[in-house]
Amino acid sequence: MSQATISDVASEAGVSIKTVSRVVNNEPNVREKTKAKVMQAIERLHYQPNQSARSLAAKRSFLVGLLYANPAPSYIINAQTGALEACRKHNFGLLIHPCDNNNEQLPEEIAQLVRKSRLDGLILTPPLTDNHALLNCLQEHNIDYVSVSAEDELTHNPSIPNVLCDDEHAAATMTEHLLQMGHTQIGFIAGHPEHNASEKRLKGYQSALSKRGLNYQPRLVVQGLFDFDSGKAGAEQLLDQSPRPTAIFASNDYMASGVLVVAHNRGIKIPSELSVAGFDDVPIAAQSWPALTTIRQPTQEMVKLAAQFLIAKVSGKAADEQSQAFRCELVSRDSCAPPQSQS
Repeated sequence: MSQATISDVASEAGVSIKTVSRVVNNEPNVREKTKAKVMQAIERLHYQPNQSARSLAAKRSFLVGLLYANPAPSYIINAQTGALEACRKHNFGLLIHPCDNNNEQLPEEIAQLVRKSRLDGLILTPPLTDNHALLNCLQEHNIDYVSVSAEDELTHNPSIPNVLCDDEHAAATMTEHLLQMGHTQIGFIAGHPEHNASEKRLKGYQSALSKRGLNYQPRLVVQGLFDFDSGKAGAEQLLDQSPRPTAIFASNDYMASGVLVVAHNRGIKIPSELSVAGFDDVPIAAQSWPALTTIRQPTQEMVKLAAQFLIAKVSGKAADEQSQAFRCELVSRDSCAPPQSQS
């Protein structure tokens, strides 16, 4: 069978070719009943829009890029899934591009990528959202972009669409959860120093202690890098102390998993002798033993909305309100309990 054309779809739906084009391009002012007829015809005929012809007609590529420089595999997968959902809905293509945030040539490399791939715009994920040189380059080249979790006042432009999670509030909520259990000696493994979210999560930890009238103890805070090995190293540092903390809150689940391993190797029972909490709710959080108490961050939904903001922007349909903050959810599992002296 020959491939269906836009004329075939128009004939099947009983509408004009222009109407089919407007439906395919997600243009406004098409009645829902008409849109449904066209979509049904597209499905029956297995019609695939000619991307080249569509791009020429609209003078854009209908292709956007998702940039990431995040070591957590689950974050990347969730980000890709969210962006793909939005792109498929609006008939856009998605180019996924890993970056080295420490590469001084990154800004110009991304500008060249946009030119060569004819990208309509970019979705930036942390820590790229706080890369001053990259953001300045994109603005100088008039490249449209949206940000995911750009909370730094120095780097976020209010005119740029931004989707974020309230990391500080979420970290404060987890710390308060541990305090309510009776823990006062709570170790904290901070995230990668290049990620703005790391600072926010540390601030949340500090603010929860302050609200309880507890002094912040620098010895209980160690630096991590958002990966398993740095979680293990942080746990070794904290558990070498005397007295050791009765709970450890790691800034993400990969580091929290490292804490679980170190505790197991030292014969420290969880949660009776040590409570462990994480952040993000990646699959390993529910699969570890014991299952991790953590903060669920809706990464997939956040990136999906960011992609929708970008598509609206490059399509000339940007809404007045282009930013949204998501609230994270505390997920209580088996890795936390009152300290032994309180039980």
